Amino acid sequence: MSAADLFRTEFGADPAGRWFAPGRVNLIGEHTDYNEGFVLPFALPQRTVAAVGPAPAGEWTVCSTFEEGTVRFGDTEPGDVTGWAAYVAGVVWALRDAGFDVPGARIALDSEVPVGSGLSSSAALESSVLTALVDLGGLDLPVERRPALAQRAENVYVGAPTGILDQSASIRCLEGRALFLDCRTYEVEQIPFDLAAEGLGILVINSNAPHQHVDGEYGARRKSCEEAARILGVPALRDVPLDGLAAALEKIDDDVTRRRVRHIVTENQRVLDTVALLQDGRVRDIGPLLTASHASMRDDFEITVPPIDLAVGAALSAGAYGARMTGGGFGGCVLALIDSDRERPTTEAVEAAYADAGFTAPTCWIATAGPGAGRL
Repeated sequence: MSAADLFRTEFGADPAGRWFAPGRVNLIGEHTDYNEGFVLPFALPQRTVAAVGPAPAGEWTVCSTFEEGTVRFGDTEPGDVTGWAAYVAGVVWALRDAGFDVPGARIALDSEVPVGSGLSSSAALESSVLTALVDLGGLDLPVERRPALAQRAENVYVGAPTGILDQSASIRCLEGRALFLDCRTYEVEQIPFDLAAEGLGILVINSNAPHQHVDGEYGARRKSCEEAARILGVPALRDVPLDGLAAALEKIDDDVTRRRVRHIVTENQRVLDTVALLQDGRVRDIGPLLTASHASMRDDFEITVPPIDLAVGAALSAGAYGARMTGGGFGGCVLALIDSDRERPTTEAVEAAYADAGFTAPTCWIATAGPGAGRL
């Protein structure tokens, strides 16, 4: 059932409109966002759609095709609404907290973005609702300000300590481009990313080992990075240059913290190097950077799990130019840069490796860079 059909079923009327926001794949730059560093995501064709209609002032009702039941709320504070509907209530709360007169609304949701896959289903949900409410209420909220507000909904209302990468990708990406984002200044540059023209593709491998951001491990990584920045006397780890890494590590006694710092500093440089290669049209040459990113996440940041590592290894053995986990970690998806005609052999290699290991079968598809949030 589509979001519009669900709206008609639940509310007995046609919606005023339909708005969408996509999931995303982060090409490279993991956990660098909350360290005020650099990221390079692109938007997926898979998206969340919000069918929305007006309701009396101060009243919001939401339902979805992916969860049973209808949730109603009015003026709320963080913690009042929980579960999946908290992402919707969080957007309303964040808009109101920022001084906007948010229109009452009835909202029906449908999503193609796999939940818990590391493809940012939560940001797609937040961004579709935010875009709908801004349009429905005629709110004066420029596109460049919207990701931070959606992030605030997730950080404060939902309680997930995520950076701004996901919401920025879901809202600000363009079709056929990767979004080079400076997470300190919020400045963006749209980087050409038409892989098909190069005879290439990004194979997304959903390990079907779900992850969640509202857990201790993600928060522990963030706290470790913040503590390291404090020890080093810098505003954020983004301020540690690659040529100053060795000196910085000497100032940190704890080996785990040293490895966390090493990942962030080297990952920021990998993002910059990837952007430079893409701008020069050397797309295949980004492969080793993707693989090095995965090794850093596995060994220094310790956020991968066996099914993820196995998928990376199988894709590389099948001839991928590079492969890495994408997303917050502890499950989710892998991306592999491959020749277009290698989709089937690479998929089969990963499926065979999973079968041999006794893992749940993966789900694989070719991802293309789609547009950010908008109205259908």
